[in-house]
Amino acid sequence: MSTALPPPRLSTPSMANRWAEASLAQPLDQRSRALRRLVIRALDGGERGHIGPSMSLIEIMRSLYDHVARHDPKNPDWPERDRIILSKGHGCLALYALLADHGYFPDAEIETFCRRDSRLGGHPERGKLPGVEASTGALGHGLSIGLGMALAARLRGQSHSVFVVMGDGEINEGSVWEAAMAIGKHRLERLVAVVDYNKLQSYGLTDDVQPLEPLADKWQAFGFETVQINGHDVEAMTAALTAPRNGKPLALICHTVKGKGIPWAEFSPEWHHKSRLNPDEIQALYAALEAE
Repeated sequence: MSTALPPPRLSTPSMANRWAEASLAQPLDQRSRALRRLVIRALDGGERGHIGPSMSLIEIMRSLYDHVARHDPKNPDWPERDRIILSKGHGCLALYALLADHGYFPDAEIETFCRRDSRLGGHPERGKLPGVEASTGALGHGLSIGLGMALAARLRGQSHSVFVVMGDGEINEGSVWEAAMAIGKHRLERLVAVVDYNKLQSYGLTDDVQPLEPLADKWQAFGFETVQINGHDVEAMTAALTAPRNGKPLALICHTVKGKGIPWAEFSPEWHHKSRLNPDEIQALYAALEAE
């Protein structure tokens, strides 16, 4: 079994490594461990899945669904709901865990993940599963979809917010920055771009594949109010997401740990995705959470 890697060395070591180390040190409370157990139940049922990207997302999605977004599991298409788009669709296990926990579908169904007749595919699909706002996974599309939703809401006089959760590797896509230009132009203050900045993409460090720093400056240049935060600190994220936005869209850069909560998977590209998980590995994942 792979051992945990140290926090990655990035191009801006004094700042970026402080964030990485703080994210690594953030303890998991009982709710965060319970949500991760739901993810493992899905991994057990499907015998596969994107483990690292899902574990880095849990607290981001928890903050949105537990504390920030207006939503109604009994009326998933309520017109005044806030829209949450998981643009990094390969992290869908985190989304499924929150939707199941909030009652959008029976939590026992999470064990059907990636089975032939399941509604829970390897990427979320709009119209198939209640609570899914957009079919995503072809990376780079979510922010453009969110832009359309936010513009439509303004034209209709609606007051809901739109939250678009993206991966750091995903924002290599040019379509993200095309959307950001338009969002900045229209000053869509009800749109929030959330970046899961876990500093690893599918096969290596983002700093090696396509350096992102200075990331906050980039979003600011596109007209966003920009906040950097520990993406495993639910209280701090909730405060940032509910603060006044000064007439600008918000970019929330969440510094996270890929594989958070599973020591040997943390900061390890080997645990980005597993195409086959055996029972011993599943039990080891459960045991790691019990040891927290």
